[in-house]
Amino acid sequence: MNGGFPPPRAMTAPLTARTTILLLAFACAVCLRSVLSGASGSESMSAGLVFAGCLTALGVAAGLPAPRRPMISVLSGTLGAAVLTVPALLRADPVSLAQRPIAGFVPWIAVAATVAVTEEAFLRGTLFGLITQLHGEAAAVLVSAIAFAGLHVPLYGWHVVPLDIAVGMLLAMLRILTGNWCAAAVAHVLADAAGWWL
Repeated sequence: MNGGFPPPRAMTAPLTARTTILLLAFACAVCLRSVLSGASGSESMSAGLVFAGCLTALGVAAGLPAPRRPMISVLSGTLGAAVLTVPALLRADPVSLAQRPIAGFVPWIAVAATVAVTEEAFLRGTLFGLITQLHGEAAAVLVSAIAFAGLHVPLYGWHVVPLDIAVGMLLAMLRILTGNWCAAAVAHVLADAAGWWL
């Protein structure tokens, strides 16, 4: 990278082509997950794992940035998860929270965490870096947030788009503040874990 400035024109065309191919491959992975999920939607663990595998392959092939600054990532991600979950927790009914079964939590969170980490590695790691090189951080925040919302549409419907764009922007801000996609991954995993009860 060259200090956050757009690359010279000679480098723009290959970078744009690479980013376009990556976004198309991402869209194919989202479609594949939707097909494999069928009526199960987000409850299909096998479809989630296939999707995670696709995102891992795409991220690595396109140059996934290595995790760094783990302590800052954990602290920032925990604060980000609190921002995402505390409002819902304050509105939740304590009785229904206590009645949520714990039995299926461990296998569910194992898959949910795998999917969340691979989503963040791809969206706030690989894709964010490429868009930043092409058009700057503001565009990277917007594109990664829209892609985040888009991947949830086949699972939950169009009504989730505004909320998911907002969540995606918050996760992207964690990426900017820490310089690292891992903070967004921590926030995403913790928010998903809290979502079991909320």
